[in-house]
Amino acid sequence: MSLPSEQARGWGFVAPALIWTLAFFVVPFLVMGAMSLAVLDGRTLVWGLHPDNYVELATRAYLWRAVLVSVEITLTVTIVSILLAYPLAWIIAFRVPERWQRLALLLSILPFWTSYVVRSYAWLLVLAREGVVNQTLMTLGFVDEPLTLANTRFATVTGFVHFFVMLLTLTIYANLKQLSPNYRRAAMDLGANQFQTFRHVILPLTLPGIMTGAFLTFVLCIGDYITPQILGGNTELTVPQVIMVQLGRRADFPLAGALAIVLMALVTLAYLSMSRWLRIDRL
Repeated sequence: MSLPSEQARGWGFVAPALIWTLAFFVVPFLVMGAMSLAVLDGRTLVWGLHPDNYVELATRAYLWRAVLVSVEITLTVTIVSILLAYPLAWIIAFRVPERWQRLALLLSILPFWTSYVVRSYAWLLVLAREGVVNQTLMTLGFVDEPLTLANTRFATVTGFVHFFVMLLTLTIYANLKQLSPNYRRAAMDLGANQFQTFRHVILPLTLPGIMTGAFLTFVLCIGDYITPQILGGNTELTVPQVIMVQLGRRADFPLAGALAIVLMALVTLAYLSMSRWLRIDRL
């Protein structure tokens, strides 16, 4: 007789989260999906199963270009962030004394305490024609005139990497600290050098931390509007920027919904790819 009460108690704990998810994710997502299949007749919204918005996505070059730019920026940011975060996490985990590791982690995540918008504008000032980077390069004689760094893809990637390196450092550091030193000792005893130990032992065991951080980076980066808008300007539009254009200037909610569905499809594809990799890794 105690089993039903335990099940009811369990559902009681889970119900608030389920209701919240249904109300603020599942239902809005379904409405957005239905909106993507509607059309605008002048200013009138006509509901139905119309593929017009997806046909427009397939035929309008600037829409496909926005999707391509978003994917390219996101993949670049993810790869660069991993390459920078892994050595930093390794140094903190294995080179910094144990009593100083918390302080090192605290210093590495300090930018999290700064407003997202403030960080973006700070990078805009740093990369401006009269900013620190150009002034330093000209003082050292590397360039004769200021470089165009702000309002470029380079600026967007730089702003993103500055943020996501911290996130990846935390996820990779957590995995590294869970590894037993006996794994490395065993590999060395079997004749593996440091590179072979890292490649065949350490890296596979830390893949969950890498992929978790990479997926979070992918999701947050591909859906971000602020950083590309501030640092990239309007030189290259990403999908979130195009969505805002459709909503703010044209009030084309169906096309914006179709773009959002494409964005969700890309995130879902990334999740399926990474989760399958982790399952294979665990096997």
